[in-house]
Amino acid sequence: MTDNTSWTSPLSERYASAAMLQLWAPPSRYGLWRRLWLALAEAERDLGADISVEALTQMRAHLDDIDFGAVAAYEKRFRHDVMAHVHAFGDAAPAAKGVIHLGATSAFVTDNADLILMRRGLVLVRARVVALLRTLSAFADQWKDEPTLGYTHLQPAQPTTVGKRATLWMQDLVLDLADLDHRIATLPMRGVKGTTGTQASFLSIFGGDHAMVRELDRRVTQAMGFSASLPVTGQTYSRKLDAHVLDVLAGIAASAAKFAGDLRMLQAFGEIEEPFEKEQIGSSAMAYKRNPMRSERINSLSRFVLSLTPNANQTHSVQYFERTLDDSANRRLVVPEAFLATDALLILMENIARGLEVHPARIRRRLADELPFMATEELIVRAVKAGGDRQAIHEVIRVHSIAAARAMKDEGVPNDMLQRLAADPAYPVAIADLGETLDPRRFTGRSTQQVTEFLTEVVQPLLAAAGTDEVTREEVRV
Repeated sequence: MTDNTSWTSPLSERYASAAMLQLWAPPSRYGLWRRLWLALAEAERDLGADISVEALTQMRAHLDDIDFGAVAAYEKRFRHDVMAHVHAFGDAAPAAKGVIHLGATSAFVTDNADLILMRRGLVLVRARVVALLRTLSAFADQWKDEPTLGYTHLQPAQPTTVGKRATLWMQDLVLDLADLDHRIATLPMRGVKGTTGTQASFLSIFGGDHAMVRELDRRVTQAMGFSASLPVTGQTYSRKLDAHVLDVLAGIAASAAKFAGDLRMLQAFGEIEEPFEKEQIGSSAMAYKRNPMRSERINSLSRFVLSLTPNANQTHSVQYFERTLDDSANRRLVVPEAFLATDALLILMENIARGLEVHPARIRRRLADELPFMATEELIVRAVKAGGDRQAIHEVIRVHSIAAARAMKDEGVPNDMLQRLAADPAYPVAIADLGETLDPRRFTGRSTQQVTEFLTEVVQPLLAAAGTDEVTREEVRV
């Protein structure tokens, strides 16, 4: 039952997925701490340290049965979270009690675990980006031929197609996917570096043998699934890595915000609407309202994620010398919540993309209102071919186009520019010969072909490489 007597984060109550919440939950984090201590002890024993087989056996048997009550009691005594977990693990594995954390500093478990969690978080985010691309791919293909108004400066411009516009959202996500793949592939472990990063304690354990210390670092790094650790660190890994990871998440948030902003305007135009459930209420007062709630939530959450990247860089900038502790409380908030909020954004985007409602009649009506203005260059060419003077024709079209636009705004009438031209003796082309100039498909260029080429050459290979595994679809909670 939910505890309603104290504050809880909306990210856990309403927005993030079960998988992402589980990743950042205490059992996941502190289970990694125990696995790191086990990997360290195993490598130390293999390299000659005096650690018994029974110690390793007991450690392996108690990786996940953490007594959080005991941990809390130890932390109240020691005022040190890592040592509280050391003692609780020692109670569970008494044969290992004297060798857990041998040669290590707190950052051995805290930092290495954070890097593992971030890499796993990026993998979860990547799966949602792929699922979203798959959904948008179907939408773009379905609507690749449907002409719609294009916009520059938020003003009507040369037509595009509904599907082509969707590929713009997808192109952003393809770029985000490349950033994700780079960070997943290259994120290093902190490794086994000791108190200030000098590895002095491990050098002492192995009698001054530098090669053994380097081998210890390599073995622990590989045991935890990483191909490399940072060559040098202070007590902590460079907090610049946090900024790198959060920058990838911020890039996804920016893509989400662009997608949601476009949809909010399209819904205001009446052209495309986000899903609206049968009994959903848009407004407590205005019963007719159908608000773009999901898109607005995306814009809201995206601002939160975008605000965190500067925070990470600021934290890195004040880590004096080998480390300071003013990063700790900040990172406990910033890093997990950046992942949870990005996860929530992608859940919302996929939910919207699966249920987008396109209204072709509205799209065509709005396009018809603007299309005569976009045909002016061809109207000039036709008149010149019929014997007109180019400069004189330009002036005729200018006068009538401005008058038609004024009438549309002031009188609410349809665009009658062609009728005005046909009625003017100075324009030498009959209206019957002008109709074909307003076929919107004549103005969309290679939009349809670009959609097909983009899906075939870029998106489909990415989806094929990603496999067919689908992420769990989460309920969108209000």
